[in-house]
Amino acid sequence: MRKRKSEYRQDIVRKYREAGQRWPASARMIVKWAYDMGLWRPRPEDVLSQGAREFSEAMREDCFADPQGRQVRRLHAFREEGEQMSLWTDITDGAPTQLLRAFQQRRRQILGGCRRLKNDADSYNENRSAVDPIQLSFDFMEDLVELEQPVKYPGIPEIVANDPPVSSRRVDAAS
Repeated sequence: MRKRKSEYRQDIVRKYREAGQRWPASARMIVKWAYDMGLWRPRPEDVLSQGAREFSEAMREDCFADPQGRQVRRLHAFREEGEQMSLWTDITDGAPTQLLRAFQQRRRQILGGCRRLKNDADSYNENRSAVDPIQLSFDFMEDLVELEQPVKYPGIPEIVANDPPVSSRRVDAAS
């Protein structure tokens, strides 16, 4: 049976490690090594796929401040029934049915990421660290409430990024 592209690339990563290359490594380092070793070459359709990924990333990063001052994504991807590729719509003028579908699909992606993270943590805890397991919470409600709190408070000076945390500042008893 013929290997999928991802399996072929996973084999290249294994070869990279077996060759004693730097590890941990970035994807860019692995691609450069694979290219230099003649194990990987981009195909013409790869250029289109790369362009689509780059444009998708740019569209995901297109944000603006809504009337309430929140930073929100302008463009949202969704898939129509039976379609393989994502279509993009604008939050300011897209059809409500398209935006509902985009939000539902994005929520499912987040859930899928949480499921994979849970599997990874459970595997680590059961196979590598049963004595001191890593505990994760998937209830994000407190995080969302905290993120909605103001970052500037009236009458309180702003803490500069280079200032030490309040808990580590020394207070002179004489002052």
